[in-house]
Amino acid sequence: MVAANGARFHVAEAGTGPLVLLLHGFPQMWWTWRHVLPALAAAGYRAAAMDLRGYGASDKTPRGYDPATLTADIAGVVRSLGSADAVLVGHGLGGMLAWTTAVAHPKVVRRLAAIAAPHPLRMRSAVAGDLRQLRRSRHVLGFQAPMLPERRLTESDGAYVEQLLRAWAAPGWPSAEEAAVYRQAVQVAGVAHCSLEYSRWAVRSMVRPDGARYARGMREPVRVPVLHLHGAADGAVLPRSAAGSDRFVEAPYRWHLVAGVGHFPQEERPEELVRLLLGWLDDPEPDR
Repeated sequence: MVAANGARFHVAEAGTGPLVLLLHGFPQMWWTWRHVLPALAAAGYRAAAMDLRGYGASDKTPRGYDPATLTADIAGVVRSLGSADAVLVGHGLGGMLAWTTAVAHPKVVRRLAAIAAPHPLRMRSAVAGDLRQLRRSRHVLGFQAPMLPERRLTESDGAYVEQLLRAWAAPGWPSAEEAAVYRQAVQVAGVAHCSLEYSRWAVRSMVRPDGARYARGMREPVRVPVLHLHGAADGAVLPRSAAGSDRFVEAPYRWHLVAGVGHFPQEERPEELVRLLLGWLDDPEPDR
């Protein structure tokens, strides 16, 4: 447990060396990186996977699910781990936060790897202009209702969580045992509500001043090397919705579409993800 930005965060660590901070997505937790942590450690990195605010064993605060607070969480965890900066590797929601941290706290981010996570402004334009992507994102609209989405996430021992995982992944993942872990995780007191608050801010802020400020701020380009990985069979975010994120990057940018993989490359094909990630990390000057 580490203290940062007025809250306490659970972090799983392995290895010594330059810090690589791993950020999970919805509806998961640090455990999604269980295959990646030991591989990074064996390659000479200090790998740390945090539970985001409201998830896992981290604090479930009543407020603080806006990007300004969440990126301050990430920057604070990096400093609490004794490092001036880190490579951020973010999946899904965690990838969106990694993109945002690179803009809001640029000195903290050494490199950025986004997995199944378009740049936030690219995702906004995809949802607004692509009917197919809007359909893939309809669960986010459903999360805006009070109370009922929390009940849906937790009822029947978290069956809806497993339904989402299977809809977004390529066929064959998750196993029943893996799904059971995430079904159990969403039933921890406070997790269902807190995890939904991320989506509620994202939608409701679009008609509020804080959302407009966020969009203006994210026009600032990312100035660190970026690795952008996306599953070709992603059932949540279309590959074409992620493609084009390079327009927001003024640094070396590497795009790779992983064939036969859905929304969760770090679990569906962990060996390939690790190979791509380490190849990029070990390249002192990653080219375009």
